[in-house]
Amino acid sequence: MSIELVLRLVGMVIFAILGTRVAALYGPMNSPEAVRLTTILVLAGSGFGLLIAPYLTLYPFLYTRDYLRQMAAPKLIFGAFGLIVGLSVGALLYAPLSALPEPIGNFSPMIASLILGYIGAIVMIMRQEDIASFIKPTLNLGGTMFDFHGAKTHEDKVLLDTSVIIDGRIADICQTGFLRSIILVPRFVLNELQFIADSAEQLRRARGRRGLDILKQLQQDTRVPIQITDLDIEGVRNVDEKLVLLAKQLDCPIVTNDYNLNSVAKLQGITVLNINELANAVKTIILPAEMMDVKIIQEGKEHNQGIAYLGDGTMIVVENGKKHIDHNVEVEVTKVLQTTAGRMIFAKVNGKTQ
Repeated sequence: MSIELVLRLVGMVIFAILGTRVAALYGPMNSPEAVRLTTILVLAGSGFGLLIAPYLTLYPFLYTRDYLRQMAAPKLIFGAFGLIVGLSVGALLYAPLSALPEPIGNFSPMIASLILGYIGAIVMIMRQEDIASFIKPTLNLGGTMFDFHGAKTHEDKVLLDTSVIIDGRIADICQTGFLRSIILVPRFVLNELQFIADSAEQLRRARGRRGLDILKQLQQDTRVPIQITDLDIEGVRNVDEKLVLLAKQLDCPIVTNDYNLNSVAKLQGITVLNINELANAVKTIILPAEMMDVKIIQEGKEHNQGIAYLGDGTMIVVENGKKHIDHNVEVEVTKVLQTTAGRMIFAKVNGKTQ
């Protein structure tokens, strides 16, 4: 028998008893009308209790449990402390509030305690970092919970997803020193990477093994600390969903180049460090009428077009460049297009073949 069914049966009994109590308010139970009314109220209360009991007990409990599971530990600690402070202030106000005229004096102490407890918890959660930074130097607290797991801000650690590990550019970024945060690789991401590396499909297997090699390279690079964490989200199978919930729980960014994960995470207010956006941001700025030397390597789609590439992979479509294939030429930029897929440059031959 499930807990939900038990709660429905208990709710049915409780609301049936309430139905008899309500019927008793209308007078003695010795008349046919009173018996009929009692029967109606008992049946209505039983049905109402059977339907509403899980929504009053089980479902709020499950929602609260899941919410607390996703909440970062510092927020949970500060929220509980704020709740205690608020309830303590409410207890101090119990005597003067209960002295108010009835019926205000009967309910105001409880209402005041609930409001003050809520305000205390919200204030402590919203200002947790300010309060922690004030308490730590004042009390000379070293490696305590006020360090927030050894990080002063959420930017001191980042989560890696599977796609960005396989991509490989994260290792080059770490070597440059631009990314100095603690890199966290959840165990479920490592398991997914191993599953890809064991795939029967050759290309998929090669990508998985490349990802494992990148992780090994990151571990050997002592400039950026990398940690394999066993933190997990119970009851969730999808790796991307686990990453989003874990990032919310740890209050840290996700490093990815997956478009879908990028969109879902941003919708939930999580900071995303997208490798593709970084690559587009650091590309050389090219303006119309600018001159450059390029090597035309292949024929374009249109008549007499030639194709060249910059060092960052940007395509250059050269007008009348077909006859200069496999040669270096000086070209003049005529137009630059920025699309969601990247940047494309149009140019025309303006110099002699080299």
